[in-house]
Amino acid sequence: QVQLVESGGGLVQAGGSLRLSCAASGFTLDSYYIGWFRQAPGKGREGVSCISASGGSTNYADSVKGRFTISRDNAKNTVYLQMNSLKPEDTAVYYCAAGAPLGVQIMCSTGRGIGYWGQGTQVTVSS
Repeated sequence: QVQLVESGGGLVQAGGSLRLSCAASGFTLDSYYIGWFRQAPGKGREGVSCISASGGSTNYADSVKGRFTISRDNAKNTVYLQMNSLKPEDTAVYYCAAGAPLGVQIMCSTGRGIGYWGQGTQVTVSS
């Protein structure tokens, strides 16, 4: 069964850190671009960060630049999102997605080429 499974979400105080993981089963991630997206209550989906298959190219939303870092370990078939200096406005359900190599900016800004989505993990940042 092909699936992406996110983990690492939770409740944290403002200024704290969390590391999200996205693990694949049923397929290997090493040929896919991977993105992290989030959706807060009452808001649309936002591309947070995307990474190329090799890890050589990354893209970040302006709202998370300097605070979040995306990385991948293809040997472990896992992609990570390290989130530091968390703010209440980062509260959302975070989803990982795997897609075609159309470009990290294209993936993050449009969601084009995405073939697989995870089920999401809740991140709540208290003030």
